[in-house]
Amino acid sequence: MSRAVNALQNFGKSLFGPVLILPIVGLFIAFGNIFGNGNLAEYLPFLGHPFIQNVGQLIAKSAVSVLANLALVFAVGIPVGLASRDKGYAALIGLVTFIVFINAMNVTLQMQGALAPAAQMKAAGQSMVLGVQVLEMGVFAGILTGALSGYLYDKYSGVQFSGAMAIYSGHCFVAIIMLPVSIVLGVVMSELWPFAQHGISALALAIKGAGPFGVAVYGFLERILVPTGLHHLVYTPFLYTELGGTADVCGSTYQGARNIYFAEMACPSVTQLSTTAVWDARGISKMFGLPAAALAMYVTAKPERKAAAKAILIPAALTSLLVGVTEPIEFSFLFVAPLLFVVHAVLTGIGMMLFSLFGVHAIGANGIIDFILYNLPLGTEKSNWPMYILVGLIMFALYFVIFRFLILRFDMKTPGREDDSEETRLYSKQDYQAKGNNDAVGEAIIEGLGGRANIEVVDNCYTRLRVTVKDTAVINEPQLKATGAKGVIKQGNNVQVVYGLHVKKMREAVEMFL
Repeated sequence: MSRAVNALQNFGKSLFGPVLILPIVGLFIAFGNIFGNGNLAEYLPFLGHPFIQNVGQLIAKSAVSVLANLALVFAVGIPVGLASRDKGYAALIGLVTFIVFINAMNVTLQMQGALAPAAQMKAAGQSMVLGVQVLEMGVFAGILTGALSGYLYDKYSGVQFSGAMAIYSGHCFVAIIMLPVSIVLGVVMSELWPFAQHGISALALAIKGAGPFGVAVYGFLERILVPTGLHHLVYTPFLYTELGGTADVCGSTYQGARNIYFAEMACPSVTQLSTTAVWDARGISKMFGLPAAALAMYVTAKPERKAAAKAILIPAALTSLLVGVTEPIEFSFLFVAPLLFVVHAVLTGIGMMLFSLFGVHAIGANGIIDFILYNLPLGTEKSNWPMYILVGLIMFALYFVIFRFLILRFDMKTPGREDDSEETRLYSKQDYQAKGNNDAVGEAIIEGLGGRANIEVVDNCYTRLRVTVKDTAVINEPQLKATGAKGVIKQGNNVQVVYGLHVKKMREAVEMFL
C-alpha cells in the first residue's frame, strides 16, 4: 500500500512542472487580450489603434499555441519530475518517446486503412499532432509517454557498460529501451484507445449528470488531499483532458476546462465563456474563504496575543488572496485543529457548487491578480465576473461564521489561542526570507532529514520540499520546523516539508550541502 502511495505522490509531483507553466501562458493570453480586446478600446481609445490591436492578438494567439501542443509539454515535463538525475536528458528521452509514439500510431492506422479524410477526422476521433494524424488522445498521450519514459529513465539511466560498449551507457541505454517500447505502445494504443475513449466519455457524462453535487465532491476532494500532495491528481484531468469538457473555439478543438477558457479568451468570436470554467473555480476559497478564516482566527485570539496573531495571519491571508497560494494559512490550523481543515474542504466544495448553481462562468483559479487580468478585459457579458464576487462574499460570510463558532465552541488552539506556556509563532514571509539567507540552513535541513546518508532524492513543488529518504523514523521534525518549516508530512519513504513560497531557496541550500 505504501509503495502505491509513494508512486502516486511521485507521479503527482511530476505533473507539477507542466501544470505550473500553464498559468504563465494564461497570463500572456490575458495581457494580449487587454491590448487586443476591442471592448476596452471603448473606455481607453488608444487601445483601438491598429498597431496595439495587432500586438495584442500576436501575444494572445502565440501563447494559445502552447495549448495545441499540450501533450508534448507533458511528455517532456513529466520525465523531468520523475528523474532523480540528469533531468535534461530525461526531458530529451521524453521528447523522443513522444515523437516515435505518435508516428508509430500513425503508421499503424495507415496500415489498417483507418486514417480518416481531413473533413471526417473529428467524427472519427482523430486529430493532427505535430503534423501527424493520430487518434485524438489529447493530453493523455503526453501523460502516458511521459510517465513511462520518466519511470524507465530513472530506473535504467544508471546502467554503465565498459569497453567498446561504454558509449551505450546511461541515457543512451534508456533510448535503446524506449524506442522499441514507444513503437509497441503506439501500436497497442491504436487498438485500445477507442475503448478508453468510450470509458472517459461515459465518466465525463456521469460527472456532468451529477450536476452541482458532482462539482461539490470535486472541490472537496481537491482540498482534502492537499496535505498528502495528491490533489494534483484530482484537478489535472479536469483542467487538461476531456473530463473537463470539449469545445470548438475559433476552428480548433480544445479539451479540458483551462484549455477551453484560455482559447476562448483569445477568440474574439466567443461572446460568453464556457460553463466548464467551474472545474477551475478553486479561487473561491482562496480569495474569499481563507482570508475570512484568518479573520475568524484573529477575532477569537486572546487580547494579549492579538498582535502576535495578526503578524502571522495577515501575510498568510494576503498570500492566499493575491496569488492563491493557500498552504501558509491552511497549515496554520491544519496541525492544531484538523477539524477546521475538513470544514475548509467541505466549504470549498460548497463554494464551487454555488458557482455552478448560479451559472457563473468567470475565471477564478487562483488569487485576485489573476482574476482581474483574466476577467475584467473580457467585459461582464463574456465573463460575468460580478456573479463570482457575489458567490465569494457568500463564502466569506460562511467561512467567518463557521470558523468563529467552531474555534470558540471547541476551544481550538489556533494562532493567538495557545496555552500561556506556548509561543504564538508560525513563520511569515519575512521569516522564510530570513531563513533562506542563513548559510547554515541547508546543513540544518539535512540533519533534520536524518543526514546525507538518509537522503535519496531532493525536489520541490510550489511550497514544499519533497524528499525521498531511506528511513522516515530518523526524521527530526522539531529541527526541521526550526529551519522555518510550517509542517512535516511523512508518507512511506516520502517526506514533504512545507516552507511556503521560498521553498526553492531551501532546496538550493540543501543541494549545495549535499
